Amino acid sequence: MDLHKECRHLRMADATDRAAVLAEYTKWLVEYRNSSEETVRKHRRYLTLFLEFLATGQQGTVLAELGHHQVEAFFLRYSSTRGAASRAQMRAVLGVFLSFCYSKGYTRDLSGAVPTMHSYRLATVPRGISEDDIRQLLTCIDRTTPRGLRDYAMIQMFHQLGVRSKQVRMLRLRDVDWKNSEVHFPAMKHGKDVCLPLLPVVGDSLLDYLQRGRPPSSAEEVFLSPMPPFEPLRASTVSNMVARHARAAGITSRRAGPHLFRHAFATRMLQEGQSLKAIADLLGHRRLQTTFIYTKVDFRSLSAVPLEWPEDRS
Repeated sequence: MDLHKECRHLRMADATDRAAVLAEYTKWLVEYRNSSEETVRKHRRYLTLFLEFLATGQQGTVLAELGHHQVEAFFLRYSSTRGAASRAQMRAVLGVFLSFCYSKGYTRDLSGAVPTMHSYRLATVPRGISEDDIRQLLTCIDRTTPRGLRDYAMIQMFHQLGVRSKQVRMLRLRDVDWKNSEVHFPAMKHGKDVCLPLLPVVGDSLLDYLQRGRPPSSAEEVFLSPMPPFEPLRASTVSNMVARHARAAGITSRRAGPHLFRHAFATRMLQEGQSLKAIADLLGHRRLQTTFIYTKVDFRSLSAVPLEWPEDRS
């Protein structure tokens, strides 16, 4: 007897049935794929969105009758508001889940049902933030509180030095060379270590935070939580901090985070006449192709570069 005909009666008519299938899949991930807790949580998070999609609207709720068009409709809707990395994660999770369901006889063979959405390097415009928006954001920060002093100093580093969020979070007290007015940042993403000048506006905001905002702590990191136990900051804390100040300043970028300042920094350096090699060194890039991604949309600056007009030698 055809196993897939037998499973025609398997329905996901309510949340209990959906939870049962997801629970079985979770158990399979742990016992047969030896997946970590983090991987399991990721799969459950993505699949919850998929199963909820199937249970709403006109999508239908019968797993055995699930077709390519329903999987495709969900993935296209999901991808319309997500970046390339999130799309790739969802596509991978759906592929594993649909293979699992087919092996259990819950669905027909849906291998290849999830569309492939190509992302080409240099094909998209990098998200940035204008200099006017940056000034407005900095103005809106309340520097009468320890948290405000910390946030202001961090955002000045993002803005003036173009460093990554993790480099600022991991910055240690000994990395700041006050005598020589330099600040040292470790390499990130297989890049290079960078030693940048401690510009007056950065140094002043940093010193203000250290003297009036940083809590007493034996931690080596410069920037700490203002609440006990005064721990180093997490990536999500910094992202949420930037997004909060961006909203207060009326900046409506969908993904207002620390990386916005990095793109703005690269664009500003190009407008000031810096070469791509110089910008690459400042950003800690090993390859000029990486730097070009940050500056590729500045057509105004590129158009201002004088080019020798070829003479007709015929």
